[in-house]
Amino acid sequence: MTIHVVLADDEVLARQKLRLLLKDEPDCEIVGECASAAETVELAAAVHPDLIFLDIRMPDLDGFDVVHALSSRGDLAMPRIVFTTAYDQYAVRAFEVHALDYLLKPFAQERLRAALRRFREKLAPFTAPANGAREPFTTRVVFKSRGRILFLPVSEIRLIGAEENYVRLHTRDETHLLRETMAGLEQRLDPQIFLRVHRSFIVNLQYVREMLIENEGDASAVLADGRRVPVSRGYRSRIQALLHR
Repeated sequence: MTIHVVLADDEVLARQKLRLLLKDEPDCEIVGECASAAETVELAAAVHPDLIFLDIRMPDLDGFDVVHALSSRGDLAMPRIVFTTAYDQYAVRAFEVHALDYLLKPFAQERLRAALRRFREKLAPFTAPANGAREPFTTRVVFKSRGRILFLPVSEIRLIGAEENYVRLHTRDETHLLRETMAGLEQRLDPQIFLRVHRSFIVNLQYVREMLIENEGDASAVLADGRRVPVSRGYRSRIQALLHR
């Protein structure tokens, strides 16, 4: 498979460096270059690239505007996006828009190859939502924590609890507090794995051991570590069905 690549960066030297690095990747073919957000959208619509190396800061609009413009087109298969930038403060937002990778300038050949390996593993291009279709469910949650940017695989999340304007993610060994709504996070998670069992709780069904029904009719989901999570009546039949698949 030939990977058709577009280089989008307003800095000529940055594009030249990418060209040199990509010369050592025999399955990559550069099908165009551009220096502004508007040019990037126009070029992508014309050449239908598989992958765009996209600078975030450009003279007219930014890289996120490009992603929005491309994903809004129902006639275009959304290319994978690798953001290239000298600024780390956009990393969380980049993965919220399903960027394939985030390369901090200056980056070396091996870091570029890691992004390309990730693309090759995906193989099929990312298809933009059309006619009301939803985007793929997220496989990791990206957030800042104590001066770090964490990339947490959703498979490690066992329980999600609401805390006012925040959600708390529970893994085996630790918890993380995010400024996020339960409804917003629920929409991004695969409902075959993550189930809202209560107004304040979402459980990872892979870690649910059983469901208990009390004499008074109250129910709770028992996690693998013995923790009990209340189950609202409206969710009871669904979790019972999923547990007995």
